[in-house]
Amino acid sequence: MENEQINIVETITQTINNLFSNLFSSIDNSLYSVLDDLLFINTDVLDNKYLDSILGSSSNGLVLICNSLLIGFCIYYAFKLLLSYLTFSEVQRPSQFIFKLFICAIFMNFSNFIMENIISLFSNLSLSIREVGEIAFNKNICLSTFIQEFNSTIYIENSSINMFTLNGLIKGFISIGFLNLAISYSLRYIMIKVFILISPFAFISLINPSSSWIFKSWIKLFLSLLILQIFVPIILLVAFSIEFNSSDLFSKIIYIGSIYALIKANSFVRDFMGGLSTDINLGISNFKNLITKQ
Repeated sequence: MENEQINIVETITQTINNLFSNLFSSIDNSLYSVLDDLLFINTDVLDNKYLDSILGSSSNGLVLICNSLLIGFCIYYAFKLLLSYLTFSEVQRPSQFIFKLFICAIFMNFSNFIMENIISLFSNLSLSIREVGEIAFNKNICLSTFIQEFNSTIYIENSSINMFTLNGLIKGFISIGFLNLAISYSLRYIMIKVFILISPFAFISLINPSSSWIFKSWIKLFLSLLILQIFVPIILLVAFSIEFNSSDLFSKIIYIGSIYALIKANSFVRDFMGGLSTDINLGISNFKNLITKQ
Protein backbone atom coordinates (compact mmCIF):
# COMPACT_ATOMS: atom_id res chain seq x y z
CA MET A 1 0.00 0.00 0.00
CA GLU A 2 2.81 2.37 0.94
CA ASN A 3 4.68 1.48 -2.24
CA GLU A 4 1.60 2.31 -4.32
CA GLN A 5 1.25 5.70 -2.61
CA ILE A 6 4.94 6.42 -3.20
CA ASN A 7 4.58 5.46 -6.87
CA ILE A 8 1.54 7.74 -7.23
CA VAL A 9 3.42 10.66 -5.67
CA GLU A 10 6.45 10.02 -7.90
CA THR A 11 4.23 9.80 -10.98
CA ILE A 12 2.46 13.08 -10.16
CA THR A 13 5.78 14.78 -9.41
CA GLN A 14 7.32 13.53 -12.66
CA THR A 15 4.26 14.59 -14.65
CA ILE A 16 4.37 18.11 -13.19
CA ASN A 17 8.09 18.36 -13.87
CA ASN A 18 7.64 17.18 -17.47
CA LEU A 19 4.82 19.66 -18.09
CA PHE A 20 6.82 22.60 -16.76
CA SER A 21 9.97 21.40 -18.51
CA ASN A 22 8.17 21.37 -21.87
CA LEU A 23 6.58 24.75 -21.16
CA PHE A 24 9.84 26.46 -20.19
CA SER A 25 11.73 24.87 -23.09
CA SER A 26 9.04 26.09 -25.48
CA ILE A 27 9.23 29.61 -24.06
CA ASP A 28 13.02 29.73 -24.27
CA ASN A 29 13.28 28.28 -27.77
CA SER A 30 10.52 30.55 -29.09
CA LEU A 31 12.02 33.70 -27.58
CA TYR A 32 15.61 33.22 -28.75
CA SER A 33 15.10 34.92 -32.11
CA VAL A 34 12.21 37.20 -31.12
CA LEU A 35 13.47 39.24 -28.17
CA ASP A 36 16.48 40.77 -29.92
CA ASP A 37 14.43 41.67 -33.02
CA LEU A 38 11.83 43.38 -30.84
CA LEU A 39 14.34 45.22 -28.66
CA PHE A 40 17.05 46.37 -31.05
CA ILE A 41 15.00 48.34 -33.53
CA ASN A 42 16.68 49.79 -36.61
CA THR A 43 15.53 51.47 -39.81
CA ASP A 44 13.95 48.20 -40.97
CA VAL A 45 10.93 49.18 -38.88
CA LEU A 46 10.16 51.75 -41.59
CA ASP A 47 10.51 49.23 -44.41
CA ASN A 48 6.82 48.51 -44.73
CA LYS A 49 4.76 49.34 -47.82
CA TYR A 50 1.56 49.67 -45.79
CA LEU A 51 3.23 52.06 -43.35
CA ASP A 52 4.47 54.13 -46.29
CA SER A 53 1.02 54.23 -47.87
CA ILE A 54 -0.60 55.31 -44.59
CA LEU A 55 2.00 58.00 -43.96
CA GLY A 56 1.80 59.02 -47.60
CA SER A 57 3.21 62.12 -49.23
CA SER A 58 2.08 65.63 -50.03
CA SER A 59 -0.57 64.19 -52.34
CA ASN A 60 -1.99 61.40 -50.16
CA GLY A 61 -2.05 59.79 -46.73
CA LEU A 62 -1.58 61.46 -43.35
CA VAL A 63 0.88 63.98 -44.78
CA LEU A 64 -1.87 65.27 -47.10
CA ILE A 65 -4.15 65.75 -44.08
CA CYS A 66 -1.40 67.72 -42.33
CA ASN A 67 -0.86 69.87 -45.41
CA SER A 68 -4.56 70.65 -45.32
CA LEU A 69 -4.22 71.61 -41.67
CA LEU A 70 -1.58 74.16 -42.68
CA ILE A 71 -4.35 76.11 -44.40
CA GLY A 72 -6.40 75.89 -41.23
CA PHE A 73 -3.50 77.25 -39.16
CA CYS A 74 -3.10 80.13 -41.63
CA ILE A 75 -6.81 81.02 -41.40
CA TYR A 76 -6.70 80.77 -37.61
CA TYR A 77 -3.64 83.04 -37.42
CA ALA A 78 -5.15 85.58 -39.83
CA PHE A 79 -8.33 85.76 -37.74
CA LYS A 80 -6.31 86.02 -34.51
CA LEU A 81 -4.09 88.77 -36.00
CA LEU A 82 -7.11 90.85 -37.08
CA LEU A 83 -8.72 90.36 -33.69
CA SER A 84 -5.54 91.55 -31.95
CA TYR A 85 -5.90 94.99 -33.56
CA LEU A 86 -9.28 95.32 -31.86
CA THR A 87 -8.45 93.78 -28.49
CA PHE A 88 -4.78 94.86 -28.38
CA SER A 89 -3.82 91.32 -27.39
CA GLU A 90 -0.34 90.00 -28.05
CA VAL A 91 0.17 87.71 -31.03
CA GLN A 92 3.29 86.43 -32.76
CA ARG A 93 4.60 88.58 -35.58
CA PRO A 94 3.63 87.65 -39.16
CA SER A 95 7.28 87.11 -40.10
CA GLN A 96 7.71 84.75 -37.14
CA PHE A 97 4.57 82.85 -38.08
CA ILE A 98 5.61 82.51 -41.74
CA PHE A 99 9.07 81.27 -40.71
CA LYS A 100 7.55 78.66 -38.37
CA LEU A 101 5.07 77.67 -41.06
CA PHE A 102 7.86 77.16 -43.60
CA ILE A 103 10.09 75.13 -41.25
CA CYS A 104 7.24 72.97 -39.94
CA ALA A 105 6.02 72.30 -43.48
CA ILE A 106 9.48 71.01 -44.43
CA PHE A 107 9.75 68.81 -41.33
CA MET A 108 6.23 67.52 -41.83
CA ASN A 109 6.67 66.56 -45.48
CA PHE A 110 10.02 64.90 -44.75
CA SER A 111 8.94 63.30 -41.48
CA ASN A 112 9.72 59.80 -42.76
CA PHE A 113 13.31 60.81 -43.51
CA ILE A 114 13.68 62.48 -40.09
CA MET A 115 12.28 59.43 -38.29
CA GLU A 116 14.66 57.18 -40.20
CA ASN A 117 17.69 59.20 -39.07
CA ILE A 118 16.55 59.41 -35.44
CA ILE A 119 16.03 55.63 -35.29
CA SER A 120 19.35 55.07 -37.06
CA LEU A 121 21.13 57.24 -34.47
CA PHE A 122 19.82 55.23 -31.51
CA SER A 123 20.40 51.96 -33.34
CA ASN A 124 24.05 52.84 -33.97
CA LEU A 125 24.54 53.94 -30.36
CA SER A 126 23.10 50.65 -29.15
CA LEU A 127 25.26 48.71 -31.60
CA SER A 128 28.39 50.56 -30.44
CA ILE A 129 27.72 49.64 -26.80
CA ARG A 130 27.18 46.01 -27.76
CA GLU A 131 30.40 45.97 -29.80
CA VAL A 132 32.32 47.14 -26.73
CA GLY A 133 30.95 44.12 -24.86
CA GLU A 134 31.72 41.76 -27.74
CA ILE A 135 35.36 42.87 -27.68
CA ALA A 136 35.57 42.61 -23.88
CA PHE A 137 33.75 39.29 -23.39
CA ASN A 138 34.21 37.69 -26.82
CA LYS A 139 30.49 36.94 -27.13
CA ASN A 140 27.41 38.56 -28.64
CA ILE A 141 25.80 41.04 -26.25
CA CYS A 142 22.16 40.24 -26.78
CA LEU A 143 19.23 38.66 -24.98
CA SER A 144 19.48 35.33 -26.82
CA THR A 145 23.06 34.88 -25.59
CA PHE A 146 21.93 35.85 -22.10
CA ILE A 147 19.21 33.16 -22.16
CA GLN A 148 21.72 30.54 -23.29
CA GLU A 149 24.14 31.59 -20.54
CA PHE A 150 21.34 31.33 -18.00
CA ASN A 151 20.27 27.86 -19.14
CA SER A 152 23.83 26.57 -18.94
CA THR A 153 24.17 28.02 -15.43
CA ILE A 154 20.88 26.88 -13.90
CA TYR A 155 20.63 23.47 -15.55
CA ILE A 156 22.17 21.44 -18.32
CA GLU A 157 20.12 21.47 -21.52
CA ASN A 158 18.11 18.29 -22.17
CA SER A 159 18.25 17.46 -18.46
CA SER A 160 15.09 17.21 -16.39
CA ILE A 161 13.78 20.12 -14.33
CA ASN A 162 12.60 19.55 -10.80
CA MET A 163 10.04 22.23 -9.96
CA PHE A 164 10.23 21.29 -6.29
CA THR A 165 13.83 22.52 -6.00
CA LEU A 166 15.33 25.99 -5.89
CA ASN A 167 16.70 25.62 -9.43
CA GLY A 168 13.24 24.73 -10.69
CA LEU A 169 11.64 27.74 -9.01
CA ILE A 170 14.36 30.05 -10.34
CA LYS A 171 13.93 28.61 -13.84
CA GLY A 172 10.17 29.21 -13.64
CA PHE A 173 10.63 32.81 -12.51
CA ILE A 174 13.15 33.53 -15.26
CA SER A 175 11.06 31.96 -18.03
CA ILE A 176 7.98 33.96 -17.03
CA GLY A 177 10.24 37.02 -16.89
CA PHE A 178 11.37 36.46 -20.47
CA LEU A 179 7.74 36.09 -21.53
CA ASN A 180 7.03 39.42 -19.83
CA LEU A 181 9.88 40.97 -21.78
CA ALA A 182 8.58 39.61 -25.09
CA ILE A 183 5.11 41.09 -24.56
CA SER A 184 6.54 44.37 -23.24
CA TYR A 185 8.94 44.74 -26.19
CA SER A 186 6.20 43.87 -28.68
CA LEU A 187 4.05 46.66 -27.19
CA ARG A 188 7.04 49.02 -27.48
CA TYR A 189 7.52 47.96 -31.12
CA ILE A 190 3.90 48.79 -31.96
CA MET A 191 4.02 52.13 -30.12
CA ILE A 192 7.17 53.18 -32.00
CA LYS A 193 5.30 52.62 -35.25
CA VAL A 194 2.35 54.60 -33.90
CA PHE A 195 4.60 57.55 -33.01
CA ILE A 196 6.17 57.39 -36.47
CA LEU A 197 2.74 57.67 -38.06
CA ILE A 198 1.69 60.67 -35.96
CA SER A 199 5.02 62.47 -36.44
CA PRO A 200 3.61 64.86 -39.12
CA PHE A 201 0.95 66.02 -36.65
CA ALA A 202 3.62 66.54 -33.99
CA PHE A 203 5.72 68.73 -36.30
CA ILE A 204 2.76 70.81 -37.43
CA SER A 205 1.77 71.50 -33.82
CA LEU A 206 4.88 73.68 -33.44
CA ILE A 207 3.32 76.37 -35.63
CA ASN A 208 1.05 77.57 -32.85
CA PRO A 209 2.45 78.16 -29.33
CA SER A 210 -0.80 76.92 -27.79
CA SER A 211 -0.41 73.53 -29.50
CA SER A 212 3.37 73.12 -29.15
CA TRP A 213 2.83 70.92 -26.08
CA ILE A 214 1.77 68.15 -28.49
CA PHE A 215 5.25 68.05 -30.02
CA LYS A 216 6.96 68.18 -26.61
CA SER A 217 4.90 65.24 -25.34
CA TRP A 218 5.39 63.30 -28.57
CA ILE A 219 9.19 63.70 -28.67
CA LYS A 220 9.57 62.80 -24.98
CA LEU A 221 7.52 59.62 -25.35
CA PHE A 222 9.18 58.65 -28.62
CA LEU A 223 12.72 59.14 -27.31
CA SER A 224 11.94 57.26 -24.09
CA LEU A 225 10.99 54.22 -26.19
CA LEU A 226 14.21 54.42 -28.22
CA ILE A 227 16.49 55.03 -25.23
CA LEU A 228 15.46 51.63 -23.88
CA GLN A 229 17.61 49.87 -26.48
CA ILE A 230 20.62 51.83 -25.20
CA PHE A 231 19.88 51.19 -21.53
CA VAL A 232 19.31 47.43 -21.88
CA PRO A 233 22.76 46.69 -23.43
CA ILE A 234 24.35 48.46 -20.44
CA ILE A 235 22.44 46.11 -18.11
CA LEU A 236 23.62 43.16 -20.22
CA LEU A 237 27.23 44.38 -20.00
CA VAL A 238 26.99 44.38 -16.21
CA ALA A 239 25.37 40.94 -16.22
CA PHE A 240 28.03 39.43 -18.52
CA SER A 241 30.82 40.98 -16.42
CA ILE A 242 29.82 38.81 -13.44
CA GLU A 243 31.25 35.31 -13.29
CA PHE A 244 28.48 32.78 -12.78
CA ASN A 245 28.81 29.34 -11.26
CA SER A 246 26.06 26.73 -11.47
CA SER A 247 26.84 25.52 -7.95
CA ASP A 248 26.84 29.00 -6.43
CA LEU A 249 23.56 30.32 -5.02
CA PHE A 250 24.89 33.88 -5.28
CA SER A 251 25.21 33.52 -9.05
CA LYS A 252 21.63 32.33 -9.37
CA ILE A 253 20.30 35.21 -7.28
CA ILE A 254 22.30 37.68 -9.38
CA TYR A 255 20.76 36.15 -12.50
CA ILE A 256 17.30 36.81 -11.05
CA GLY A 257 18.35 40.38 -10.31
CA SER A 258 19.55 40.81 -13.90
CA ILE A 259 16.24 39.59 -15.29
CA TYR A 260 14.33 41.87 -12.94
CA ALA A 261 16.50 44.81 -14.03
CA LEU A 262 15.66 44.02 -17.67
CA ILE A 263 11.95 43.85 -16.83
CA LYS A 264 12.08 47.17 -14.93
CA ALA A 265 14.35 48.91 -17.47
CA ASN A 266 11.42 50.77 -18.99
CA SER A 267 10.35 51.98 -15.54
CA PHE A 268 13.87 53.23 -14.85
CA VAL A 269 13.91 55.17 -18.14
CA ARG A 270 10.44 56.57 -17.44
CA ASP A 271 11.44 57.69 -13.94
CA PHE A 272 14.57 59.31 -15.36
CA MET A 273 13.09 61.30 -18.23
CA GLY A 274 9.38 60.54 -18.29
CA GLY A 275 7.74 58.59 -21.06
CA LEU A 276 5.40 55.76 -21.89
CA SER A 277 5.14 52.62 -19.78
CA THR A 278 5.29 49.29 -21.60
CA ASP A 279 5.61 47.17 -18.46
CA ILE A 280 3.69 43.90 -18.56
CA ASN A 281 3.26 41.77 -15.43
CA LEU A 282 2.35 38.10 -15.75
CA GLY A 283 2.92 37.16 -12.15
CA ILE A 284 0.80 34.85 -10.01
CA SER A 285 -0.73 37.79 -8.16
CA ASN A 286 -2.06 39.20 -11.44
CA PHE A 287 -3.85 35.97 -12.29
CA LYS A 288 -5.26 35.88 -8.76
CA ASN A 289 -6.57 39.44 -9.07
CA LEU A 290 -8.07 38.58 -12.45
CA ILE A 291 -9.93 35.59 -10.99
CA THR A 292 -11.25 37.48 -7.95
CA LYS A 293 -12.69 40.19 -10.18
CA GLN A 294 -14.88 37.72 -12.05
